[in-house]
Amino acid sequence: MRVFSFLFLFVLLASSVSAREIADVNVPETLPGADGVTLHLNGAGIRSKLFFKIYIAELYSQHPTSDAVKLLSDEGQKKMVMHFIYDEVSKDKLTEGWDEGFQANTDQKQLALLQTRISQFNAMFDTVKKGDEIALDYIPGKGTQVTIRNQVKGVVPGKDFNDALLAIWLGKEPVTPELRKELLNYTGGK
Repeated sequence: MRVFSFLFLFVLLASSVSAREIADVNVPETLPGADGVTLHLNGAGIRSKLFFKIYIAELYSQHPTSDAVKLLSDEGQKKMVMHFIYDEVSKDKLTEGWDEGFQANTDQKQLALLQTRISQFNAMFDTVKKGDEIALDYIPGKGTQVTIRNQVKGVVPGKDFNDALLAIWLGKEPVTPELRKELLNYTGGK
């Protein structure tokens, strides 16, 4: 009985170190990246709009940091996971949100250079429902791989595109300042 109690306590402690929970969603501390790379949780939080909780945002990085400039300039792998907790978000609302985020955080010259890839990115989306996940994986030399409900929708080339995409959450005009702070809440311990 004593051994069983010890094992139970050990498993309980080990699980609290390897994952956390936000709004009943398990948020792992690490995820596998491409080519055997381990991605570390940089931060996570809830994207709210008005009084509604829309999704859990999880930002993973090969080289996590609490500095947005360093994170965006880093050449390593990154991954944004959006786990939807709101009943339904239409394709139109998603792409409208992407467009607003790109426009608010990208200068006009860069926005013009990215427009074709932004359109390619927007075309990959459809309506998402509660429980659906969107994963946006930046893989150096390949681009940003878009996965919706565990189905790869395509890849948008260029680190410049991924930098502009992550600036939606981490840039000068993030979706919400509180979520930006939570995504940059890396405290070390990798």
